[in-house]
Formats: sequence, structure tokens, C-alpha cells
Amino acid sequence: MINTVDKTSFRRLFFALTLPDTLQQNMVQWRADNFPPQAGRPIAAANLHLTLAFLGEVSHAKAQVLQQQAGRISQPGFNVTLDDIGHWPGSGVVWLGCKNPPRGLLQLAQLLRSQAARSGCYQAPLPFHPHVTLFRGAIRPVAIPARTTNEIFPVNSFSLYESVFARGRTRYKIVQSWPLAAREEKEI
Repeated sequence: MINTVDKTSFRRLFFALTLPDTLQQNMVQWRADNFPPQAGRPIAAANLHLTLAFLGEVSHAKAQVLQQQAGRISQPGFNVTLDDIGHWPGSGVVWLGCKNPPRGLLQLAQLLRSQAARSGCYQAPLPFHPHVTLFRGAIRPVAIPARTTNEIFPVNSFSLYESVFARGRTRYKIVQSWPLAAREEKEI
């Protein structure tokens, strides 16, 4: 059998939380209802996600190590509430985020970012700011709605994504996913 995987090739990878399809559609509708068309380049519904750790251009061997490390993570699932919104003019990003990120989200991102750094993947020195990018290229001032969607979604897994540019479009495809442990029940 011939191995078709080019072991010398590099792929653009990142760890992220996948948003439920209904949440993606709700966000797209909310965005259309609250922003003018010239606000920026809207992110396609299927590409909406919450990045945990950006890895950059990664070799096949390094990706395998990172996948093995990710598979060892054991922590309970959690809920994420998207109740904050903002605009970073420097990077041209309009985003939905968390005013008070759950501890589980912060711990998962820190684990993945630490593992990535130890494996040689550059990690920006900026603190982790959990968010979902709504628009790119928003370099002019953007009127930010007074209220967000206040969407809550359960997180029971995380994924390794590959960013693929083809036919003039960027698409994110899941390479592998890992479940989080069952949620701990609180005693009454």
C-alpha cells in the first residue's frame, strides 16, 4: 500500500471549540440584523468557532505530537456564554466573546497553549481572550450594538482544525476531536 501523506508538508492548524449548527445560524442572522454590509468581511457560518490555541504552520510530525498530547487532556465539560462584543480596529476583527469565561474554558486553552509552546509553536504573549470572530477587515469604526445575542452553548469536546485556502476561500476542517469528561454534578 502506498502512503499518500506527505510527511514533509506543513498545515496551518489551530485548536478550537466547534459551535453548534443552530448557534452558527443564529449568529449569522443576528449579525445581519445588527451590522451594515460595509462593517467588514463576514465569516461564513460554517467557519464560526472559538479558537483555543493557534498553532500556525505545523509539520506532520509535530501535528502528531500535539494530537497525542491533546488526547491526554482530561477535564469536565462546561458552558460558554457569549455575552460580550467588541471591535479590535488594529486587526480589523469584530467579535462576540465572554464577559466572565468559565474556568474550564480558561484551563483548556491554557493547557493547549502550553503544550503548543513546548512543542515549538509560537504563542502570542497577549492574554487569552475567548471570542468568536464575526467580521474581518473591519478597519473603519464599527457601530457596536448595545446588546449581544447572549447565546449559551455546552462544550463537551474540542477539536484540532486545519485552515485550507482553495478557490479563493478559506475553509476550516476538523482534523480530530476529543471529548471532555462528563460534567461534575453539584450536590444539593
